[in-house]
Amino acid sequence: MKRTFALLKKDILLELRRQHTFYGILLYIASTVFVIYLSLPDSPDGNVWNSLFWVIQLFVCVNTVAKSFLQESKGLMLYYYSIASPIEFITAKLLFNIILMLLMSSVSLLLFYFFLDSPVLNYWRFYGIVLLGGTSISLTFTLMSAIASKAQQNAALIAILGFPVILPQLLLLMRLSKSGFAEVFRDGAVLQLAALIAGLDVLVFTLAVILFPFLWKD
Repeated sequence: MKRTFALLKKDILLELRRQHTFYGILLYIASTVFVIYLSLPDSPDGNVWNSLFWVIQLFVCVNTVAKSFLQESKGLMLYYYSIASPIEFITAKLLFNIILMLLMSSVSLLLFYFFLDSPVLNYWRFYGIVLLGGTSISLTFTLMSAIASKAQQNAALIAILGFPVILPQLLLLMRLSKSGFAEVFRDGAVLQLAALIAGLDVLVFTLAVILFPFLWKD
């Protein structure tokens, strides 16, 4: 765990040092939300608002989390290979990308509240679902980025591999987040959906820990 947190600290410090990348992502989020605000003549209803929000989260993740492995050079990966185990390395990457995606999801939600009239009635429940969804999306695309990084840095593979996997999660998140709009669910349905998404997160994390050592040896 000590080496895992050392690698996590390294990623955080590098992200703080490369502030132009971070601010570029924030500008991307703000400009996207502002364009949506200008293009909609009236305030969107709950279903449209919810769908737009999650689609934007998907593309924000593709532009941030999915490129984490593609930025690592071969020489740097050889250095990591000599100082840490594959499980420590992938765990640090997963944790860092979760933190980054949660931050971006929170910023996106604030901008949606500011520019678009929010139909959300249960803010804390919706925010909890946003944090759960950000974790799910970041875990999936981190694993896809690790696989694509071994295919001669082919970034197109991230979309090819990631979108079929993320679509079921995205549909579940859209359905679950409707509970924040006071939509009536049968008893226990919200907890079942949340548990299903959390279970998928655990599955993706487990797959990353199991499969990454084989990629690490390449």
